[in-house]
Amino acid sequence: MRFRQEHLHAIAAALGDTDEGLKNSEIDFLLKSAKLKNPGPGTKRDRIYNAFVEYQNRAQTNLHILAFIRKALKPARFLGFTERFEPMRANVNRALAFTGLYVDESGKLDKGGTATTLSEAERRASELRRDLASRGTHPDVLDFCRAELIADNYFHAVQEAVKSVIEKLRKRTGLIDDGNVLFDRVFGGETPILIINAFNSMSEMSEQKGFVHLLKGTYGTFRNPTAHAARKDWEMKKEDAEDLLSLLSFIHRRIDKATMPPRI
Repeated sequence: MRFRQEHLHAIAAALGDTDEGLKNSEIDFLLKSAKLKNPGPGTKRDRIYNAFVEYQNRAQTNLHILAFIRKALKPARFLGFTERFEPMRANVNRALAFTGLYVDESGKLDKGGTATTLSEAERRASELRRDLASRGTHPDVLDFCRAELIADNYFHAVQEAVKSVIEKLRKRTGLIDDGNVLFDRVFGGETPILIINAFNSMSEMSEQKGFVHLLKGTYGTFRNPTAHAARKDWEMKKEDAEDLLSLLSFIHRRIDKATMPPRI
C-alpha cells in the first residue's frame, strides 16, 4: 500500500503541528527508529513529509511510514505529559480520515476509521467556503475551510482557524508566547504593543480591554477540547461553524488594522 501525496502532506502536517505535534528531537529519534532517512534542517512538517516521500518513492510501500506513526503515538512515550497524547492522536486521525486507517486509544493503527467520503468532505468544504466568501470573510480564515479539516466535522476548521490568530500575533510582534499570556502582552496594560484604536479615551481603552477578553474567550473555548471532552460534546453544525469563522474573520481584521504606538 502507498499513500497519496495529499495524504502524506496531511499526516506530516498533523505530526509536525506547531503547537500539538512532535518536537524536533522526537522527530530525529523516530526517523532513526523507523529506519527513515533524516532529511536534515527544515520545518517540522517539511522534515517529516520529505522523509516519508523519499522512503515511499524508493521502497514503493508505506510500511516504515506506518511504523513512524505507530512509534510516534505509542502511549508509553507520553508518560508524564499525557495531555499531549489525545490532541496529537486527534490531529493524526483527521489526517488519516481518507486512508481508511485510524489510531486507536492504545496507539495501534487499525482499519475502518474513514470518517466520510472524499466527495462528501470536498462538497462540505466547498459549501462552507462559498457561504463564508459571500459574507466577506477574511482570506486568512478561508484557508482553513479544507476537506481534510472537516472530514470529521466542522469543529476542526474552526479550531485550526483559532490557532491562526496566535500565529499572526507572533509574526507581527516577534513574541513566542501562547494563549492568554500572548494576548495580555500584545494588547494589555497601559502601553500595549498593538492598539486597535487611538487608545486615548477611556472608551477606547475599554474597547481594547474588551478585545483582549474576546481573544481569551475564543481561544479558551477551542484550545485542546478533544483532550478533555467526549466526541459527542464537540460536534458542530455548519451554521455554527460559519458564525464562529465570521467572528474569527472580525478578529483577523482588527489585528490587521492594529498599529504599534510609539514607545517612550
